[in-house]
Amino acid sequence: MMAKITTLFLDIGGVLMTNGWDRYMRENAAQAFDLDLVDFEKRHRQFYDSYEQGLTTFDDYLNKTLFWTERNFSKEKFKNYVLGQSKPFPDMIAFFVQLKKDFGLRVAAISNEGRDLIEHRIKVANLKSFIDDFFISSFVGFQKPDRRIYHIALDVTQTLPRQSIFIDDRIENVNAAKELGIKGIHQTSLSATRKALFSYLNP
Repeated sequence: MMAKITTLFLDIGGVLMTNGWDRYMRENAAQAFDLDLVDFEKRHRQFYDSYEQGLTTFDDYLNKTLFWTERNFSKEKFKNYVLGQSKPFPDMIAFFVQLKKDFGLRVAAISNEGRDLIEHRIKVANLKSFIDDFFISSFVGFQKPDRRIYHIALDVTQTLPRQSIFIDDRIENVNAAKELGIKGIHQTSLSATRKALFSYLNP
């Protein structure tokens, strides 16, 4: 008999809203601000993990990737541009809000995000209105697919792996959760996610 699902773990970027600062966004920023994308990407790879792990601030990241030299735009203008890229997915959010009500689920986020960005994104999408817990890489010090971030989420929510589902748009993160016994769904569309979820919630 399948264990009753009590907890739903959700990625944020790619599931509930746009990503926070992905390559596509950086390419657009390079065009908008006339940046050397190759140099920017090289510096990004050097310093972004530290930011997502909560070891540095977004200002530190920008100082090392962009403002190590004089620019013809301010740091504040660039930060506002980055923050402005975060857009909620209303249909996805409405679906999970209703799902939580219908099945009495605990909903928690497991996401790789820098502190400054995620604090803004939580407000923009009003995520606290339906998410009970936030296991963010910059809060806990570990990034997916490191299994420690999943263990922390399970321990804090006091959820057995077989009682939980994790949804992410990156298959490597889904596979890491499944290795721990968590049921995993690779997010590709609302319809596909709905079908997969109901197969677990209404076995």
